[in-house]
Amino acid sequence: MITTDLLIIGAGPTGLFAVFEAGLLKMKCHLIDALPQPGGQLTELYPKKPIFDIPGFPSVNAGELIDNLMEQIKQFQPGFTLGETAQTLNKLEDGTFEVVTNKGTVHHAKAVAIAGGLGTFEPRKPTIENIADYEEKGVEYFIKEPEHFRNKKVVIAGGGDSALDWSIFLDDVASEVTLVHRRNEFRGALDSVEKVQALKDQGKIKLVTPAEVTGIKGEVKVTAITLEKEGETFDVETDYFIPLFGLTPKLGDIANWGLEIEKNAIVVNNALDYQTNIPGIYAIGDINTYPGKLKLILCGFHEATLMCQSVYNMLNPGKKYVLKYTTVSGVDGFDGSRKEAEKAVVKKID
Repeated sequence: MITTDLLIIGAGPTGLFAVFEAGLLKMKCHLIDALPQPGGQLTELYPKKPIFDIPGFPSVNAGELIDNLMEQIKQFQPGFTLGETAQTLNKLEDGTFEVVTNKGTVHHAKAVAIAGGLGTFEPRKPTIENIADYEEKGVEYFIKEPEHFRNKKVVIAGGGDSALDWSIFLDDVASEVTLVHRRNEFRGALDSVEKVQALKDQGKIKLVTPAEVTGIKGEVKVTAITLEKEGETFDVETDYFIPLFGLTPKLGDIANWGLEIEKNAIVVNNALDYQTNIPGIYAIGDINTYPGKLKLILCGFHEATLMCQSVYNMLNPGKKYVLKYTTVSGVDGFDGSRKEAEKAVVKKID
């Protein structure tokens, strides 16, 4: 069993920043996310796309923002349960919570913050009749461990950043990489498109466009995929087929936890602390709703800050917390690190 003060469901930017705010209040955090890495849709869908509304950053790439948030919270040593979905939530007699994932991992927490963005992300699956028969038998919708594809033949389908970036990365891992897209044009970062073009010109990546994967073959696992290109059909031998067509957000099992739901979002008390109708459970970021709600990352950061103050007061009844600016008080990490501003020089001027 994993035990923590604050269990955060969702490791996107709002969930990650909540770790920092909780850390300032000496509260330990653990995060659950269905994706194989932190960052939510910023990491999975558009890591190289610029974001323009983060205060102090005229422009910051989505992936870079996540990297910075991870660096910021490293000193507070959060735990992660990745590649698993929070499935059940039970409030125990002592007021604490037990959350179990779809893989049976049990978490025990004093408070829960749902920061699931738009909900649980499920892969958009191509309309291939027998694709479900090959899932986890050669069909993969996420790349959790690149070494899994070492010296294997891989076919990637898609035309966005994920398909381009993984094609580039796996070029040094897989024995053969084939990228299939139904159009000749790709919707991705220019440097990624240019890198794929260069690898194609060097004969390191096979590019098949405009084409679609229409079938999968193999008795036990994937041995080949069927392609249709300009009216012609042919097979390509492969060990893995990885369709990267983006993700579909769904509220998922969270909808069964007894929370007040409105238009696929969790209703919270925005006048105070973003708590739900169940005391001890909060919802922050894009997954919540209230009058005047704006689905912006900076709004999620604000909600995370007030939520952490509320959790601290709940866990420390009668103990008054005096808010101090980090510029004055510094930051003490759980790892023993200390960050503080340089002391002013006191010197007499003659």
